[in-house]
Order: sequence, then structure tokens, then C-alpha cells
Amino acid sequence: MHDELIKQLKRHEGVRLKPYKCTAGKLTIGVGRNIEDNGISMDEAERMLLSDIINSEKELGNAFSWYQHLDQIRQDAMVNLHFNMGMPTLKKFKKALAYMAIKDYDNAASEFYDSRWAKMVGDRAVEVCKQIRTGEYQ
Repeated sequence: MHDELIKQLKRHEGVRLKPYKCTAGKLTIGVGRNIEDNGISMDEAERMLLSDIINSEKELGNAFSWYQHLDQIRQDAMVNLHFNMGMPTLKKFKKALAYMAIKDYDNAASEFYDSRWAKMVGDRAVEVCKQIRTGEYQ
């Protein structure tokens, strides 16, 4: 439908997968998308979120052999943790992760909760730690 136009715009605008300032000084991404003035749609935000969740699941599965053996709700809790703090910080929770590996969810939740992260994120930590402890959503 717009194949030739798409090719032309990609050639003229370029394709940038990370934000940059365009010649007008506007924060831009993709093929000339001025995100500073135009933002993104809810549909685009949800597609990006789903992509980020899938990437988190893959990264967690690669990092922790036990991740795939968790029930879905606890996998979701791990994705939430990964999404919030990133893998380098998550890997610093050695005791909590060791407890997750042996399915000692009470101690895992306590280790996550007794942290600087939990103090920083407040109610999020309460909810995620309860999810780990009980295997249920709030």
C-alpha cells in the first residue's frame, strides 16, 4: 500500500532505534517520529510493554535455570523485579535468588523486602513480595 513511501522515508529520515535530537532539536526515534511533541499512542505503549515483558522473560530464563519451573504468578513477580531494576541489580540479590531456586518463597520475599530497593519503591515492593510469598496476585 505505502511500500515505496516507506522506503523513501526510511532513506530520507533514516531509522534510529534509540532516541536522538533531530535537526530541529526535537527528541526523535524510529523513522523521524518526534516523540517530544507527538509522544506515542496507547497501542504503541502496550506493544512496547509486551515486547519488554517477552525480553525480560528470555533474559530471566537464560540467567536462572529455575525460572522456568516457577508458577506463572511468581514468574510474573520476577519479570516485575527485572523490569524495575534490571538484571545487574537483580543479580545482586543473591540470597533472595537462592531462596527462589529452592522454592523457599517466604525467605525469598523477606530478602527482597529487606532491601534498599523495597524502601525506594514502597507499595510496589509490598505487592511484589506478597506475590512471591503467596503465589497470588493482590
